[in-house]
Formats: sequence, structure tokens, C-alpha cells
Amino acid sequence: MTTVALPSSTHVCLRLASIQADIQVAELQVLSLLERETLSQHLEFLRLYGDDTEAEDQILESLNGILLALTEDKQRSFGLLRESGIFLTLAKILKGNPQCAVKAAQVLSEIAKNDEMKKPCIEADLVLTLIPLLESTDQEMLLYAGRAIGRICYDNRDLQEQLVKVGVIASLVRILTDYAESEPLVHVDLLALCNLADLDTAKEALSKTNIAEQLVKQLRRAENHERLEIVFEVLQALAENDALKVQLVEAGVQEVLSEILLRLQGSSQAEDTCIVKAASDLIVSLLLGDGNCGRMVQLGVIHQLLDLLEKHVESEDISVQHAALSALRNLTIPVVNKVQMLEEGVAERINALLRSKMPPAQFKLLETLRMLADGQADAAEILGQDPTLLNRLVQWCNPNDHTGVHGEANRLLASILRHNRSQEVVKAIQEAQGVKHLVSMTTSEHTAMQNEALNALAIASAIDLETLEDSFKESQLVQSLHKLLQDDKTTPEVKYNSMALLCSLLNSGDLRQEIEEDKIKETLEELCSHSNPNVVKEAVTTLQVLRGETPH
Repeated sequence: MTTVALPSSTHVCLRLASIQADIQVAELQVLSLLERETLSQHLEFLRLYGDDTEAEDQILESLNGILLALTEDKQRSFGLLRESGIFLTLAKILKGNPQCAVKAAQVLSEIAKNDEMKKPCIEADLVLTLIPLLESTDQEMLLYAGRAIGRICYDNRDLQEQLVKVGVIASLVRILTDYAESEPLVHVDLLALCNLADLDTAKEALSKTNIAEQLVKQLRRAENHERLEIVFEVLQALAENDALKVQLVEAGVQEVLSEILLRLQGSSQAEDTCIVKAASDLIVSLLLGDGNCGRMVQLGVIHQLLDLLEKHVESEDISVQHAALSALRNLTIPVVNKVQMLEEGVAERINALLRSKMPPAQFKLLETLRMLADGQADAAEILGQDPTLLNRLVQWCNPNDHTGVHGEANRLLASILRHNRSQEVVKAIQEAQGVKHLVSMTTSEHTAMQNEALNALAIASAIDLETLEDSFKESQLVQSLHKLLQDDKTTPEVKYNSMALLCSLLNSGDLRQEIEEDKIKETLEELCSHSNPNVVKEAVTTLQVLRGETPH
């Protein structure tokens, strides 16, 4: 008798599992077919009756059906939607059926999430259909219409320009003003502004609104990093426009930025660091260009920047210091600002900040003081009679680890003498032992620094040569000048300024003797045949002074 082998329990279990899986697949296929059929029925109903105002309940039911289908299977639903021509139907509902328009806008906002669906939306003129809905007082309508417009127009410059042209900016600002407390609406509105703010036409339109006031308000009430980042992105784009810069400052943006920076000071979280950098960059952007600097000073920005610096001067986070100092430097460029800043005691406040131990901050502060003193005798006199500052400068004039601070300290010392007209300042710099550093500066590898030192020493010599005489001899100024005149690599301007300084030194008997003993006369005679006419002219003049003749 033949024995029949029975299947093992394992084989039975595997077979049952396979059957169950097949059943589930079949069920899903059936379900998918049913869902597809249901969606097709909704689309067909809307195509036939979408503009029938008496079928509102059924229209809403079909629109909800589309939303459900999009939630369950986006890709298959998008395929049916493209084939159905639903877009023209949605346009009719938006225009002619107020009771169903909100739901239609919601459907559109979901459809527009897919890049491939944007084209049929554009072809059906849905953007222009949606724009009037931004004047609605229904917050749901504003939310969905705003989302739909934003998604359809994202990364499409032509459409964005069209939006601005038809007045969308005024609508966006109105929404931000009227619904400032509505988080969803504000979010959609800010994203829209973010997408449009790079357009010059949008900036121009925004400059005629109260957008600055509204953005400052949103910046102040922002409670999370995402909201702050969006607002900063809009502000950074708007800060490229001169009119909007002034409006932002008038609205107090710098005060809010200062509060944010102080709140996040010392935080090591990456998100906080990004916000600090964004705030710092915005401060710099607001102060770029001369056009608004005068207005900024009048609005008191300078003291707000100094307040910010004073609170961060001991901090190791230099991003805030760098931003505030860069902004401060920009403010010192216009001459009219220098005068007002001096009258308001800005030089003294900057000087006090030099206690900072951070070389980058020291460098920027010294640069700012130098620019403030440029062409301003009053500033040079104030700075040149401050023993604490002079001692700091002399200390930094010595070679140190930070060449930028070393160079800027020398340049500020030279600037004080160049723009000074006071004997007291010359004596103060002499007592601080700063003269030897200026003599060393005449041999700098930077031509600009050489000329600054030569001019400073010439002016100081004209004011009080007797006070400087011993320092000049100790630092071998005459010998340094002779080498500059002999060196073929010395630029014509440096040669010219070296001879101008020599003319001043000849008023001293001791220095005249050094000049004669160093046989500079022979070098001057050679320079009378130099290729540069200005050098030749100054060589002739210096020889005449050396011989005791009257220059002519």
C-alpha cells in the first residue's frame, strides 16, 4: 500500500499567509477601483453642475470628496484631475458661487502642492481668479486663496511680476495689518512677501504702504525660530531699498534687533546662532550706502548701536560686535554725520569701548575713530589729548599678534596729528612716546601708510618742531628719509612727501646739521632729473631751502 505524505504545519501556515496576502491585495485593488470611481463621479458632477448655485450641498460634497481622495492617494488623484478639466470648473465656482468658493480655494491649495499641477492652474487663469478673493473678510477664504496663489506662483518670476502689477501687495499688507494675531494667516502672508520681496517692483509698491511697521510688529511678537527666519528674510530683502530702510528704522526695527541679540546672547544652540547672525547682518544692511546715513544719525541709531556694543563688548561672540561696528563705520563716512556725532560725544563712547579684549573689535573701533577724525580738527583735538587712548595706541603700535590692530593704531595716531592744529596734541603724543612709531611708519610696506605718516610728521613739525626735535634724532628720522629718497622702488608721492618733511626739519639747527652730514644734498640734486615733474619741483625747492635761498 502506498503512503501519502501530509504537508507539514509550516507549509500550511505559509500557504495560508500567501492566500491572505493575495486577498488583501485584491481588496486594496477593489478599494482603489471604488475610490477611483468615486472620485470620477465627483469630478463628473462638478463638470456638469459646478456652476449651478442651487446644487451647493452636492457641490460641497464633491469638493470634499476630492480633498479626501487627495489625502488617500495623491498621485492617482492628480492623474484623474488632469484628465477631468476640473480647473475651469473650479474657476467658475470661485467666481460665481460664494457659498462653495472657500472649499474650492482649499481644493486648489492642495492641488497646487504638486509641481506638475501648476501648469493647468495657470492655463485656467486661476491666479487672476483668486486675487480678488484676497479682499474677502472671511479668514478661511484668505488662508486658502493665499496658499493657492503662493504655491502656484512659487519660483515663477513672470507670474510674480503679474501679481505685483495687479495690486497684490496692497492686499498682503492689509491682511498682515487686519489679522496680525492670526498665526496661520500671518504665516501664509509672510511666505508670500518672502517670495515677492526680491522684485524691485514689489519693493517699490511696499514702500508706499505701512509694511515696515507691520513687519517690526511681527518681529517683536515672533516666538519661534521659523517665524523669526521668515521675517528676517523679508526684512533683508527690503533693506536693499533706500526708502524702506528709513521706514524700518523709523518703525524701530533696530531696537527690536537689539532686544533679540541681547536675549540670545551667550546661547550655544545652533538655531539661536543662526538668528543672531541674521539680526547682525540686517543691522549692517540697514546702514549700507551713504544715502540714509544722515537720516539714521538723526533718528538716534548711532547711540542704539553703541548701547548694543557696550552690552556685548565683553562677549566672545563677535558676530554682533562685527555687525554693530560695521554699521557704526558706515555712519562715520558722511562729513555732516561726523560733526553731529562729535557734538553728541560719540568719540568718547567709542574710545571707552576699546577696553574690549577682542582684536577684531579693537580693529573696527580704531578704524571708526580714524574715520571720525578724518578732516575734523575738533575730533583730532579731543582724541589727541586723551592720555588713556594715546597710551593704548602706543602699546598697540608695537608689533603684536594682530597686524590689523597694529596697523590701525599707527594710522589713527597719524590721523590725529594730520588733522590737528593744536600744540597741546603734539606735546601729548610726544609724551606718550608715539613719535617713534610714526617714524617707523614712514618705512611701511604700504604706500598709503607711508604718506599718512610723512604728512602727519610734516604738520606736527610745522606746529611745534622744538617739542619733536629730540624724538626725531633718537628715531633717526633724517636717515630714514634719506633712504626713501635713494631707493628707486620708493613711489614718487612718497619721495615728494619725504622732501616736504625735510623742508620742515631744516628749521631746526640740529636737524639741519644731520641733513648736511648725511649728504642728502647729493641725492636731491640727482632727483632734479627724476622722471616725475612733481618730484623734480620738490627737489629743487628743498635744495633752495637747504642752501638758505628763498624758494620760487
